[in-house]
Amino acid sequence: MSNMEHKGLEINSLRAKVFNKLQNDILDGKYKPGDSLIETKLAKELGVSRTPIREAIKQLELEELVQTIPNKGAVVTGISHQDIEDIYTIRTMIEGLATRLAAEKMTPEELEQLKEVIELEEFYTNKCSTPHLLDLDSRFHEIIYKASKSRPLLWTLRSFHHFAQRARSTSLSTPGRARQSFTEHKAILQAILDKDPDKAEKLAIKHIKKASSNLLKQMENSDTLKTE
Repeated sequence: MSNMEHKGLEINSLRAKVFNKLQNDILDGKYKPGDSLIETKLAKELGVSRTPIREAIKQLELEELVQTIPNKGAVVTGISHQDIEDIYTIRTMIEGLATRLAAEKMTPEELEQLKEVIELEEFYTNKCSTPHLLDLDSRFHEIIYKASKSRPLLWTLRSFHHFAQRARSTSLSTPGRARQSFTEHKAILQAILDKDPDKAEKLAIKHIKKASSNLLKQMENSDTLKTE
């Protein structure tokens, strides 16, 4: 590899790192809707030049997480309540299919990974550790997405799961929801172990509907508190 090619890979890697960092900060709520993204400040914080910051902001605009406003610059739009509702509606419709396919196609290695996640989830549910449970929730669904052996489903569901990460954190922090989610995950695993695609699909749909219902209640309560 030539020096120019190596340098090009480093630049692309830096762009990706800056974009991923800013995207995650927006989705995690560090930058809230209405906040301005100031290039010079971000460049200093991340220890990079303004160029990758500028390029990351352009990419965030394409994701509609940021909007450039005249005389104000890049302003965070973030994920709206309607976005979250739509994400869960679509997930309800297609996650069942992914789980059905996973039950039919899951390899022994993937099955062992899923069992390990469930064991860890039980441990951290008893510990009431939301950060660990959020990571394990992502791993549980990621294994199923990959096991479906459908790349279009993987791309779509992975994107939805990522964009709803802050909402999932709120949901799992709700008293009782973490244990309920663990019980639902365990039932899905059992259906997969039983090689029952029909049951696995139904349980997955039920799981997403419950998560959605719980989350929407939290969002409604949050809005009510803001107006009181």
